[in-house]
Amino acid sequence: MKSTFEKMGGTYTLGADGIYYPNLVSTDEEPHYGKYGMMRKTYLKEHRPAMYSLYMLEDRLVEHLNLVDDETQERMDILVRQMMEKEGITEEMKARDQMELVRAVNNIRNVAEEIVLKELVYI
Repeated sequence: MKSTFEKMGGTYTLGADGIYYPNLVSTDEEPHYGKYGMMRKTYLKEHRPAMYSLYMLEDRLVEHLNLVDDETQERMDILVRQMMEKEGITEEMKARDQMELVRAVNNIRNVAEEIVLKELVYI
């Protein structure tokens, strides 16, 4: 008689101790998420434990975190580029006043990060 695990396509391997162990292979993709994926994971653990548990049970957590991180990075790049164009920040500023350029770009990055965190990470 087959076990439920075997009916679902699972297999066992006989261990050196004479016990059969299930061959568990994660279907999860490799984690490549960075800052925003880690922030999302912390948020899910602390504020959305049911959603976090569901992702863990369905073996989709790493996939979800990779996706959130990729989308957030892409959105950050777009927002920063658009805001720099709107503020008129050009390479000419680098020659004129480097400190002003650094201040302006840092300000834009901070604003863009607040937007993407609210839109994509903390939802």
